[in-house]
Formats: sequence, C-alpha cells, structure tokens
Amino acid sequence: MADEDERLAAWAVLAGDVDAVWAAARPGPSLDAVAARLASAPRAFLDDRVVLAALAGDVLGGRPLTALAFADDARVRLGASLALWLVASEDLVEPFTPAIRTGTTALAVDALALRVASVADPLDWLADDERRDEAARTFLLWCGFLPAGEDAATARALLVARDSLARHRELAEAYAEHRHRAEIARRLADARAKEAAARYSTE
Repeated sequence: MADEDERLAAWAVLAGDVDAVWAAARPGPSLDAVAARLASAPRAFLDDRVVLAALAGDVLGGRPLTALAFADDARVRLGASLALWLVASEDLVEPFTPAIRTGTTALAVDALALRVASVADPLDWLADDERRDEAARTFLLWCGFLPAGEDAATARALLVARDSLARHRELAEAYAEHRHRAEIARRLADARAKEAAARYSTE
C-alpha cells in the first residue's frame, strides 16, 4: 500500500489542475481505435525483462518520464510499456487520427504507469473491456485529447464511471463504514449483556 501511495503521490504532483486538463483537451482519435491498439500490444512490450529506461528513450526521445523512478515495480513497468506501445505504434502500425504524438505523450505514459497501474493491473487492460476502456480514456486525456465524438462533459463522466481509483476508494470507505457499524453493534450488545447481568444479579 505504501508503494501505491508513493506512486499516486508522485502522480498527483504531475497531474496538477485536472480541470484545466479537461478544459484544454481537444478532439482526438477514436476510443475504439486506441483500445484496439492497446489490446494488440506485441510480446516485446509485455516482456518482464524490458528495460523501461531504454524503451522510453527509444520511444519518447529523451523526454522525462517520472515512472522511471518506480521502474523496479512490475506493474509500473508494464503500464508504462503498454502506454509506450501506443506511442510507438504510430510508427510501427499507422498514426492515429489525429496523431497522438502531437500531444503530451510522456505525461500520458506517466498517467497509465503511476495512476492507473497503481489500482488496476495492466494485464487487465488487455483482458477486460472496461479496464481497457479506462486505460485508453486516461491515455487520451493526458495526451490532451477527448475521444472522437465526445465532448468534455461526456468524456469526463464516462472516465469517472470507469475510474478504478475512485472505485477502490469507495470500496475502502464502504468497508470502513461496515466496520464502524459492526463496532457499534458489538458495543451495544456488550452494554445490553452487562445491563442484563446487572439486573440478574440484583434479583
């Protein structure tokens, strides 16, 4: 949990004003195209032995990547590698329309590696439609794009609905509430038992 907190703290510093990011986002590629490309990541980008610094250097051309500070974490490595695949695929497959390389791709790589991968296993991005949708939407946003055909309000609502971090927090809050209620019930039961015992002993 401490590692996740550290990664999320690093991401929070990078992310800055999220409202401003949404306000500046412009129409981008089709969500389906990005999700399909993500699902087609080649084995080389999924290899546990990938050296993230080298891959990032090849794909991003030396642009700084905060995720490199956490490259010893397997989920960070895989999350970053999958994001780097989306960037590299414009040369290896074909460009998106519009091309994502015109956006803030390093920030988008960090978003997937530090924010999304901290709460949703990147392998799930390949196997689960909703997690892949979340990853694709997050990537587009932090590249500076909205999915094609969506306005900012719609895109934001759809991403919020799929946000693993929000779900994780809600589950934690729900669990805390359940624990609180159980503790109150236990204390009430103890108080009733003591009261009954006191009544019994005086009779």
